[in-house]
Amino acid sequence: MAQPWSRHHLRLHRWLLQRPELLPNGASLLLAVSGGQDSMALVGLLRDLQRLHQWRLQLWHGDHRLRADSSRQASELRQWAQHQGLVVQIESWGEPQPSEAAARAWRYSALEAAARHCGARYVVTGHTASDRAETLLLQLARGSHRRGLASLQPQRALAADLSLVRPLLLFSRLETEEIREQLGLPLWLDASNSEPCYSRNRLRQEVLPVLEQLHPGASRRISGVAERLAQEQQSHDELLALALAGLLAEQPAPEQALRRRDLIALNAANQRQLLQHWLGLQGVSSLPAEQLQALLRRLEPSRGPGSHALAGGFALHWDRQHLWLSHPNRP
Repeated sequence: MAQPWSRHHLRLHRWLLQRPELLPNGASLLLAVSGGQDSMALVGLLRDLQRLHQWRLQLWHGDHRLRADSSRQASELRQWAQHQGLVVQIESWGEPQPSEAAARAWRYSALEAAARHCGARYVVTGHTASDRAETLLLQLARGSHRRGLASLQPQRALAADLSLVRPLLLFSRLETEEIREQLGLPLWLDASNSEPCYSRNRLRQEVLPVLEQLHPGASRRISGVAERLAQEQQSHDELLALALAGLLAEQPAPEQALRRRDLIALNAANQRQLLQHWLGLQGVSSLPAEQLQALLRRLEPSRGPGSHALAGGFALHWDRQHLWLSHPNRP
């Protein structure tokens, strides 16, 4: 029987040829499969493109055990995958918690361990342009920095030697349902995806449909904005690195110290960006805007030496000339 081929296959195939670093030829891939329409479309497309890219595919499904039917669905998914000749790992959450953040943390931790166990260097998820649009809108409502608005990139590091790849960012959720139907793939629904207690569900059910009615294709265009913001952020980071090099203090100042007076002499917006970037390079989580502004006020020339506790055990110190970081676990 001839392999199925559609405009969706062609579109994804061409995009992967343009960006070969995402899913290199011959790579071992671990596909995160929930059984929903997006992840099933992911399985169908990559399975059909496998002959052109020589990937080694394995599936992973996480049973969160938060629904009465989750174990049954996991068993049915396993049977389907085995019937298709696909290797699948099913893992159950030992201590389930009714929290989106906790479930996400367990899922990615389990995926990392599973990838190492099976020798896969690429973990692949079914995030779509619709997911990316939802994330941008949520971050925008929270007042996020541009870096937050540019989240859900096609590729990011999951660990030092593992990549997380999202090849379906090309497609909207409407398109993944079309792909799933065209390929005749089964579907396992998650009832929690319709519960209004989750902010993303309300956005998906109440906000995006209105935007799509007003401007058809809105989800894909909003996703495109996130991509452009990410590209601008990369360019911006390069310029920040050049500017930051000019602020680094020379010996005998502490290592990686900044010249305090030179930093504070800059425009206020540049102060915020350079300090945030410098902290991030040394492993400090991004500071909220209000905390960052309060910190810069303490660094004004009229103020004396001081220190400030930061997340993760870090502490920022400054004297009249310099500012530097310390951490109890670092020399």
